[in-house]
Amino acid sequence: MKKLLIILVIHTILAPTCLAIDVPQKITIQEAVNLAVENNIDYKAEKLNVDIAKNKIKEANQLQNPDFNVFYNLGKAGSGNPQQLGLSETIEIAKRGPRKKLAKSNLELTKYNTDYFKFDLKMDVREAYINLVAAKSILHSLEQQQKLLEELLAIAKKRVSAGAAPEIDVIQAEIALNQMITQVNTAKVNVKSATFEFNKVINPKNQTDTQFDTADELFNDKENFLQLLTPQPKEELPSFDTISENSLKNRFDIKIAKQQIDIAQKNLVTVTRKRIPDLAILGGYGYQSRGMSDDGRFQSGGYIGGSLVNIPLLYTYRPEIKNAKLEIEKAELNYESVQNKAIKDLNSAYEKFVTAKLNLNYYNDKLLKESEEMIKISKLSYQAGKSNLTSLIVMEQSYKSIIVGYTYALAEYYNCWIDFLREVNAEEFNVENESI
Repeated sequence: MKKLLIILVIHTILAPTCLAIDVPQKITIQEAVNLAVENNIDYKAEKLNVDIAKNKIKEANQLQNPDFNVFYNLGKAGSGNPQQLGLSETIEIAKRGPRKKLAKSNLELTKYNTDYFKFDLKMDVREAYINLVAAKSILHSLEQQQKLLEELLAIAKKRVSAGAAPEIDVIQAEIALNQMITQVNTAKVNVKSATFEFNKVINPKNQTDTQFDTADELFNDKENFLQLLTPQPKEELPSFDTISENSLKNRFDIKIAKQQIDIAQKNLVTVTRKRIPDLAILGGYGYQSRGMSDDGRFQSGGYIGGSLVNIPLLYTYRPEIKNAKLEIEKAELNYESVQNKAIKDLNSAYEKFVTAKLNLNYYNDKLLKESEEMIKISKLSYQAGKSNLTSLIVMEQSYKSIIVGYTYALAEYYNCWIDFLREVNAEEFNVENESI
């Protein structure tokens, strides 16, 4: 009895926790994006680079710490010579300014990289969201096909029982149904996998406590395009020339490449300034004790001096300067390369989206209506004994291929739109105004 009570108490305590884990929180695509930006661990780590870069500016602007010096003469060497206590300070000449400008330029690069990471994270979340909805939609389509095959099996059994069809019709229907069941099982696993991927992209700290799921269960009608932040497939895109001209101004990779040129140029100035000697100044207190002074009295005073240090006679920093110039050349070539690749990547994404749009419209305008009519007629024809089951199963498989193909076409359309946004480096693209 005691054991039973203990089990009941433990179950009561743990039940709410288990329920919280098992029941996922459904969120919209915009909520998913906002959640990732606010809580994604990788993005939080990336943002720390900005604070690090800011501290690098203070580090670059540092002053040299002073040195404490003691000169004490012992024995006869101290006779007539003062003992000295003082400080020396090395003052950098024409170095702190360029070093600080270089650090500021690196800060700008870090900000661009962080913004790019944030943008890429948003696109990753949108893509994972679409893929999960697509996996659910494919599963739904296959489950509908399974129900259809179950109906066909029931019809076949009735016809065989009535002597209106051979027994092989039942065997054929069962084989087709069993094949469909395996596809449905695979689709269920794909939904789970897409769910894990969706949560991985959001990547909050306490992901084990809360699992997230898409509020959109299936690809639906026109409202779905608006909810999934995608234009209607009938809307016309601006010309590629217009898009490319605007996108080159906004792409993060081009901004980053350009900033790298600025960093390389400032680095050259910083390295070149190393040739300038630094100034060391020193000063302090000097004294002679009675026993060490010439006149037998305590003598006190001070001293001051200066020197040039790190004079570039033996080493003139030529390798560093040559490398700094090569880094500028390298950054300029990289900038040109990034621009060229950006145009090609954008062109590829544009063509893929246009093709995905054409395919989706073809499914909407032609294939779906015709396939629905085809399967309806075939089913009635077999039920009336005007066709055999083999023909009906072939028709059903064709219908399944079209429905699943349509779902894939929808997923491709959404994903191609996201890829297009990645290339124009914009979260939204105003199709009507032909502007980014």
